[in-house]
Amino acid sequence: MEKNIQPLDPIAISLGPIQVHWYGLIIGAGIALALIIAMREGERRGLPKDIFADLMLWAIPIAIISARIYYVIFQWDFYSQNPGEIIKIWNGGIAIHGALIGSVITAYVFAKKRKISFWKLADIAAPSIILGQAIGRWGNFMNQEAHGREVSRAFLENMYLPEFIIDQMYINGAYYHPTFLYESIWNIIGFIILILLRRVNLRRGELFLSYVIWYSIGRFFVEGLRTDSLMLTENLRIAQTISIVLIIVALVLIFYRRAEGLAKARYLDKAEGK
Repeated sequence: MEKNIQPLDPIAISLGPIQVHWYGLIIGAGIALALIIAMREGERRGLPKDIFADLMLWAIPIAIISARIYYVIFQWDFYSQNPGEIIKIWNGGIAIHGALIGSVITAYVFAKKRKISFWKLADIAAPSIILGQAIGRWGNFMNQEAHGREVSRAFLENMYLPEFIIDQMYINGAYYHPTFLYESIWNIIGFIILILLRRVNLRRGELFLSYVIWYSIGRFFVEGLRTDSLMLTENLRIAQTISIVLIIVALVLIFYRRAEGLAKARYLDKAEGK
């Protein structure tokens, strides 16, 4: 039966020599939905209507470039021998941690320039970011990448997965853990939790830091199942290391900001402040 299984076509649209990949379309859809949600919430929280659209004009290209640079750096043994492959981002090969680093730096500078609170901006954006990540993982699904270790078809069937997911996880003669799905579901749950936390009216900055903690916990465990991890040493995965660092940093920031009186404003406050 496996011999008849064909992967889904990663090409969504072909216009002569131009090919539009599902990978790009799905990531684009995730970004668009995330932007709409952030813009609506930004207005409710007293920010100018177009503030997130303006931010995204800078953050999107910088995030993509930083995600690619991050990936290339940790795969330098390959790219140093194949420099022509560095720009071929449509073949996959971006790292979300690189995108997050680029996005946070961009948002911080942007907030300073516009004289608004970075933490207020980050709090509003947090649910949008994790929802965009949840959607974006389906781009990996279409490319049959970022999967986990080998499993049996019976293992996947016992998870009650739809047939098209099981078939797409059949790659080069074997079935694999659908780690894209694990992370996507984890992120959707995180999105719901962050939306609910808005009502708790946390101190400013803590919604975003909660996102960092939640995502990092999930990523740590999912990364442990993957077979394509970027490695820091022979046995140390970069994403797991970064996840632990981010959890610690987020917790320290929460306690430090409270102890130093840097988080007096709360999420539902419309006025600017710390």
